Amino acid sequence: MKIMTTAAAVSAALLFPCTVSAQQPAPPLEAYGNLPQTEDVALSPSGRIAMITTVNDKRILLMLDENLQVLNTTAVGDIKVRDINWVGDDNVVLIRTDTQELGDRYWADSAEFANAMIIPASTDRPVRTVFADDQKVLSAIFGTYGYRKIGDEWYGYFGGRKMERNRGGYYFYSGTPASLFRVRLSDNKHEQLSRTPGKSESFDWLLDEAGEIAAELVFYPESRNWTLRNSKGRSIAQGSVGEKGYAVLSAFGRSPGTVVYYTSQNEGDDLEWFEVPIDGSQEPQPIFEGQKIHSIRTDPATSKIIGYREEGERYDSPEDWTFFDPAIQAESEKIYSGFAHVNGKILSYTPEFSKVLVHTNGNNDSGTWYQIDTVAKSASVLARSFPQVKPQDVGRISTFEYTAQDGTQLDGILTLPPHSEHANLPVILLPHGGPRSHDVENFDWWAQAFASRGYAVFQPNFRGSTNRDKAFIDAGNGEWGKKMQTDISDGLYALADKGIVDPERACIMGASYGGYAAMAGITLQQGIYRCAVSVAGVSDLKKMVSQEQRETGDRSLRDFREETMGPREQMSEISPRSFSGRADAPILLIHGRDDTVVPFEQSEIFARELESAGKPYEFVELVGEDHWLSRGSTRQQMLKAAMDFVSEHNPI
Repeated sequence: MKIMTTAAAVSAALLFPCTVSAQQPAPPLEAYGNLPQTEDVALSPSGRIAMITTVNDKRILLMLDENLQVLNTTAVGDIKVRDINWVGDDNVVLIRTDTQELGDRYWADSAEFANAMIIPASTDRPVRTVFADDQKVLSAIFGTYGYRKIGDEWYGYFGGRKMERNRGGYYFYSGTPASLFRVRLSDNKHEQLSRTPGKSESFDWLLDEAGEIAAELVFYPESRNWTLRNSKGRSIAQGSVGEKGYAVLSAFGRSPGTVVYYTSQNEGDDLEWFEVPIDGSQEPQPIFEGQKIHSIRTDPATSKIIGYREEGERYDSPEDWTFFDPAIQAESEKIYSGFAHVNGKILSYTPEFSKVLVHTNGNNDSGTWYQIDTVAKSASVLARSFPQVKPQDVGRISTFEYTAQDGTQLDGILTLPPHSEHANLPVILLPHGGPRSHDVENFDWWAQAFASRGYAVFQPNFRGSTNRDKAFIDAGNGEWGKKMQTDISDGLYALADKGIVDPERACIMGASYGGYAAMAGITLQQGIYRCAVSVAGVSDLKKMVSQEQRETGDRSLRDFREETMGPREQMSEISPRSFSGRADAPILLIHGRDDTVVPFEQSEIFARELESAGKPYEFVELVGEDHWLSRGSTRQQMLKAAMDFVSEHNPI
């Protein structure tokens, strides 16, 4: 494949791939439904750039030198890229996932596996996949534990699972825990560093600068106990957590000879952070007391803690990074201040913080990647996520506050059409998935697509969402199909009271939990919506929970489902399948055939029940698609089908 190799040509291709006619009232639907033109960008220690991008209709990994001259390009096609990272200046490690069939010996039909691809910056070396050359180790990774340069060689450290063997050869047993492997990136040769865990334990590892195991945290899922040990096998900390709790070995501490770990007793609880001498000479001491720490940042070369982020005013909305180095902290504050109006996020930087990678999006910004030169005091645009969606095409994004029927204070994200009067608009209710998640004032391709066609789009953060405190999250327990559902329609009525939307022209649409809410909106609720679109939604809660239990054997997952959804014997009372005969509006069901989170049959079941009841529906199968709409072609298929359906049943 030929590609332009000058800095100017590359910039032109990434920033301005086509010309949109001045007469066109809105960008084409494909401008929103495509995967972002530039999906991810990474910065090497010297300032080289790697990006997953589309140039001349080809999706590639593009590698550029410090002057934006092309070093190498690798076609990535339609693979599901999850992450890219430079390792030194000569290799990029690309993490991808694939859905694989498991065969007859497993309860589950398929599973999602991750692979690590080693892609050199030089064109004279081949691309390799970690563990692909060894039949004794599954060709997949289970965690990445860092990279180290030892002598002249770079090594990657990955969790890997050894294959079992019988007379027929090697096979994968899903109950085998991961061991730690060291992989030489130049030739993909590997060696096992840790012992093979027992069937009832799992490990977390911390590596020293020489690439040796300095500490390991062993977790025992059945008892929920954990032990932190140093390289000599001495226990230096131990404890236990609740059914959904966890303990994580995180970094080397600020104090010499210490390590940092954190625990959470149960999901949603505040993290408790500790520092302990690695030689076990003292008991663990709490750190960050009086602060709610969301996450920490470490030096990739040493795994030493160098900064942190605190929780924001609302749960799971972290503040900007705080760095221990005063000079770096001063520069980061300038960057955050300069990009605050477009949700600027620092994603990567060179070791001296001389070059910084920032991503922005929000009002008047469909997604922009900047490189900041803190020495020259300059900022340059590297690429844009949705370049066909110009600033004037971005629908206005704001937070709308309202009150639920029972007095609970709620909010949601309101996106309005960019070129119309904002009164009595047709509206799409777009509840998020999870349901333990939340929406913020970011550019959302799905919401913006419908806003571009004249719809108001409201994304309610119903109770159980993660945008407030733990009490608000817990308030969602047992409220599937109940108060969580009426929180959505209460948002509709609040918008109507303000004259923003027409409540008689409302549809509900969503994915995953949002797909469940769409199904429930026309079955458990009545007389509210003119149509519904469910993408990968759950129609039979009890069936899904039972299937999860068979496939995973995870008792804690079953208990968590019952805690959040309600007792299993009552799940049929909040399952849309049980009320398909009451469906009072047409519904479009869309589901990826390779979905390993919500089984494809959840939509099939609901379609059969609607068919039997004589209710109007359409069903679109996304071949080769997973739960997350990871592929461009099927994302386009989904968006077009949803737009055509809504336009028919809830026209502008």
